[in-house]
Amino acid sequence: MTTSTRAATTPAVLVLEDGRSFRGRAYGAVGETFGEAVFSTGMTGYQETLTDPSYHRQVVVMTAPHVGNTGVNDEDPESSRIWVAGYVVRDPARVPSNWRSRRSLDDELAAQGVVGISGIDTRALTRHLRERGAMRVGIFSGDALADEDALLTRVLQAPEMTGADLSAEVATEQPYVVPAIGTKRFTVAALDLGIKGMTPRRMAERGIEVHVLPATATVEDVYAVAPDGVFLSNGPGDPATADLSVIQEVLARSTPLFGICFGNQLLGRALGFGTYKLKYGHRGINQPVQDRSTGKVEVTAHNHGFAVDAPLDRVSDTPYGRAEVSHVCLNDQVVEGLRLLDRPAFSVQYHPEAAAGPHDAAYLFDRFIELMEAQRA
Repeated sequence: MTTSTRAATTPAVLVLEDGRSFRGRAYGAVGETFGEAVFSTGMTGYQETLTDPSYHRQVVVMTAPHVGNTGVNDEDPESSRIWVAGYVVRDPARVPSNWRSRRSLDDELAAQGVVGISGIDTRALTRHLRERGAMRVGIFSGDALADEDALLTRVLQAPEMTGADLSAEVATEQPYVVPAIGTKRFTVAALDLGIKGMTPRRMAERGIEVHVLPATATVEDVYAVAPDGVFLSNGPGDPATADLSVIQEVLARSTPLFGICFGNQLLGRALGFGTYKLKYGHRGINQPVQDRSTGKVEVTAHNHGFAVDAPLDRVSDTPYGRAEVSHVCLNDQVVEGLRLLDRPAFSVQYHPEAAAGPHDAAYLFDRFIELMEAQRA
């Protein structure tokens, strides 16, 4: 009997910090895990979700009812490991079916020690999180169920996401270079705050040599690579905990800057805007966003629980000139992008690399190149 087969017959329980619980079966590793309960609305791309460093310390609930159909391959991971703290599915695939599949999803979760639960009503859980908001959660199976009366107490002892400084925990420790594909046109210093593998690849496809630097990189580290532009990646945690000195110096020098997701929040804070925690966040690959400069609506990939608090109805004065909200979410009017009008800097709150799709926002990498071209001219 395989590890995943044993897990499928092992009772498990999911306990939310407000006391609600859901009973099911173990999925992946047997044991216990804690994190912030969030839900993802993506119908596909579960492998990219699992390996996205932005999900560090989060327990991901999949709203799609059937997960694991295409198994796990060796081409689609966005990083070297699974980062989610736990995984929640309703109806896991019994047998994966895809020509690229190398192993089942539950075997991969078990091999990497990721505790999950299956067989619960994920629709009811998602509705609960939409109504009550993202919250701490624990998943328990096997010996971890021995003292069920203490489970809620243990969940309440877990750290909250607000105030969590996590970028350095997921970022590279050593710089590395992703070479340009074809003729090299530009050099970009990319701050790894939780970068996904597809992001530097999308830049490399456009002739950019990408120097990926640790989250702790200094101004001197950034400019040592003689960058034509600076990129701020996605990442986990509370943006209020981040050091903004590198970003502020990049803005002061008018070096072209492009940020995504967590990088958008950091740019916002560097400009003097606040950030706040969303009730339940945006996570999935089907979020409608409008580019306010063109009026075009894009379907985009998201993974964020915090947002920038900037005015939608006017241009704002900042220490680095005028700034405006460039993109907005059509579901809830959350700020989805910022643009400086007097310096070459912009950002978006979503993922234009979108390895699992959609690819409506890929043009943003070309917009970054246009900034660098204009600065060089």
